[in-house]
Amino acid sequence: MSDSFETISWTIDDDGIATLVLDRPDQLNAFSVTMARELTEFFEVHAHSDEIRAVVVTGAGRAFCAGMDLTGEGNVFGLDESVRPTPEEFAAHYDEEPYNTGVRDTGGKLTLAIHSLPKPVIAAINGPAVGIGATMTLAMDTRLASTKARIGFVFGRLGIVMEACSSWFLPRIVGPAQALEWVYSADILTAEQAREGRLVRSLHEPDELVPAAQELARSWVKGRSAAGVAINKQLIYRGLGAAKPLDQHLMDSLGMYYTSIGDGKEGVAAFLEKRDPAFTAKASELPRIVAD
Repeated sequence: MSDSFETISWTIDDDGIATLVLDRPDQLNAFSVTMARELTEFFEVHAHSDEIRAVVVTGAGRAFCAGMDLTGEGNVFGLDESVRPTPEEFAAHYDEEPYNTGVRDTGGKLTLAIHSLPKPVIAAINGPAVGIGATMTLAMDTRLASTKARIGFVFGRLGIVMEACSSWFLPRIVGPAQALEWVYSADILTAEQAREGRLVRSLHEPDELVPAAQELARSWVKGRSAAGVAINKQLIYRGLGAAKPLDQHLMDSLGMYYTSIGDGKEGVAAFLEKRDPAFTAKASELPRIVAD
């Protein structure tokens, strides 16, 4: 890991499972502009290393992430209050200044980076996860929670709106009615309420949470083709916005074609020879299966 990071740390085990820790325990891992930048850099750059096969995200100390650090000076969200973009201007120039750093939601930049990573990402929610602490996990592929976890979509209590692309992710995970109820109420959910609402996959005792998440990640990638895992992730998420089955057919046909002449050959040979496969394709060298 890089020594230049102030708010996060990570380790990588022999199976390529990276455990990323939000590391501001004295501040309950509150999300700052610095943490936003460092997490985004991790998911845009470091996590794309072929050394990393999957990522487990958790928090140091007793919290996962207590939400945005509201103690900063000026605009606590790091935004430029001098600009007044129209929707048309923003859509046309969102990746240019002053909009890129002055208007774009920092949490959204992070969740876009998580979503685009061609590898499994698992949240191990070890304690309070409020605001961006909750919404950043929605871009991850699944969420495990400690029995001590508390989760809150509390925008209404702060006079702000859903961020971090959560208006796209949350209703797709739990359904629009449940998403609206949680956002309207802005209540803090218990771990059991989150599980009952299908937000989290499973509940675990605190000392068993991270090992369970790491083992789940390991079961998804060990003995699997890194390219196959990556393309399957792409196919499923792309399919959420496909207008018709033909769109998926075109994508999965190319995915099937390119894997059949790559790791698929080794997979078939290993099956016939009753041995473990030795896949070699890399997530960093995927074939293109989606038209520009």
